[in-house]
Amino acid sequence: MGNDDTTPATTSVRFPHPEIADLPEDIAAMILGVQEKMGFVPNVFLGFARRPAELRAFFAYHDALMLREPSNLTPADREMIITTISGANNCLYCVVAHGAILRIYEKNPRIADQVATNYRKAEITPRQHAMLNFAMKVNTRADEVADADFEALAAFGFDDDDAWDIASITGLFGLSNRLANVSGMQPNPEFYLLGRVPRAKK
Repeated sequence: MGNDDTTPATTSVRFPHPEIADLPEDIAAMILGVQEKMGFVPNVFLGFARRPAELRAFFAYHDALMLREPSNLTPADREMIITTISGANNCLYCVVAHGAILRIYEKNPRIADQVATNYRKAEITPRQHAMLNFAMKVNTRADEVADADFEALAAFGFDDDDAWDIASITGLFGLSNRLANVSGMQPNPEFYLLGRVPRAKK
């Protein structure tokens, strides 16, 4: 028999998703709210919901970082950091899911594939390039971060709070990348096309 190339190398059978009806009321309400907004439930919510206290903590920190204002980081900047470091960490789920959000924010159907593969050759600004240089160093060699790295950011208007944000986003999604990989989390099919093709006119 030939190999079935459509079969994932890993699955989530070891960590089955809970039923929404069995979850604590606040978690179920969160997930149903996301479903109403997006039209589907991103698998990360169901994957992390097996431990409600940890899901609450993760998304509380997520929101504190991703929604923090004022900040010199735009929503697109934040998603670009996530997509880039997720590519470096070989996290299929996060590249596909956050890449979709990045495409929407940037209104560029090519950008997510570019930064996830090789941000140095992507269609990004020098400012974004400096931001991603810092994020990637935090992701792979945080012990080597030095004054020169902060100075390189400052040349593009990033202050120390922005550097903290970049490092924190990198750290949080480094955690997410690893949990998604260990659990075999698969991207929802809907993510693959988001931001790639024009929406049908109503």
